[in-house]
Amino acid sequence: MDRKGWIIAALVALVAAAAYYAWANLSGTGLPAGIASGNGRIEAVEIDISTKTAGRILDILVDEGDFVEAGQELARMDTVQLEAKRRQAEAELARAKISVDTAGSLVKQQQAQLEAASAVIAQRGAELDAALTRMNRSEQLLKTNTVSQQVLDDDRARYQAAIATVAAAKAQEAAAEAAVGTAQAQVVDAKAAVEAAQASIESIDADLADSVLRSPRAGRVQYRVAQPGEVLAAGGRVLNLVDLSDVSMTFFLPTEQAGRVALGSEVRLVLDAAPQYVVPAKATFVADVAQFTPKTVETQEERLKLMFRVKARIEPELLKRYIRQVKTGLPGMAYVQVAPDAEWPAFLGNIVK
Repeated sequence: MDRKGWIIAALVALVAAAAYYAWANLSGTGLPAGIASGNGRIEAVEIDISTKTAGRILDILVDEGDFVEAGQELARMDTVQLEAKRRQAEAELARAKISVDTAGSLVKQQQAQLEAASAVIAQRGAELDAALTRMNRSEQLLKTNTVSQQVLDDDRARYQAAIATVAAAKAQEAAAEAAVGTAQAQVVDAKAAVEAAQASIESIDADLADSVLRSPRAGRVQYRVAQPGEVLAAGGRVLNLVDLSDVSMTFFLPTEQAGRVALGSEVRLVLDAAPQYVVPAKATFVADVAQFTPKTVETQEERLKLMFRVKARIEPELLKRYIRQVKTGLPGMAYVQVAPDAEWPAFLGNIVK
């Protein structure tokens, strides 16, 4: 065999060896055994910025595509009515405080009258004792004819009058006690009115604070749902944000491959828009129910056709470094290790760091 023939034979042997290697080490998708792949799209957590109460939008402070930080003001609602309600509540609070002072003064006044009624009772009691003593003396003197019957009758009348006077004084004391109780109840009612007015002010202040719509997380404004001047009901959407610290790709795998994916398995993503970059991720979810299910599953072949949803999450620290390059909705491919010892193919080796 000449030199040319040897060269051709060597090339044929090399091609055959490469073909055998590929047949022995690659799956039907062109990937090494233990590596599975599926189509997916980049997704992020979406957050609706909505109004707590009904009202008119005064201003929106951000535009679509803007990056925002947690706690940043995004929009403001018209607060004219709330401010008017707060002034009204403040006036009611002031009036309630005056009522507390007035009720307190009334309590003191009624207590003074009660003390006066008690003093009158003591005075009337002393007069009753004196009338009783005088009547007893007259009864004894009448036996010796020292006084006349008329004197005794007068003393008896004075004694009965004294009894009636004591009873009247006690009635006045009871009325004074009741008046004190009523005045004390008015104090309690006035203090309750103060607390109610304070609670009303606090509620209005909370609504005023909620009228400034703030971002609950750092992210990007995806789109405006409403515009300044529009009147929204309670819970009306104003903006939609995407949380770019929680980005993932959802893809689907058949039964045989999905059943071998463990949570935390390494995943590598390649986006159609930037195929030169390989993005590392971790499998964080595998559905326990097939997404595409035939009406009846009776054979093993049909079971193998079932597709399960898998979610791969990109590390937040990596996202922070490339926050302005992150785009949601981009399609791509997800490659996942279904065998821990599987080796990544060369085109997935250069991952983004």
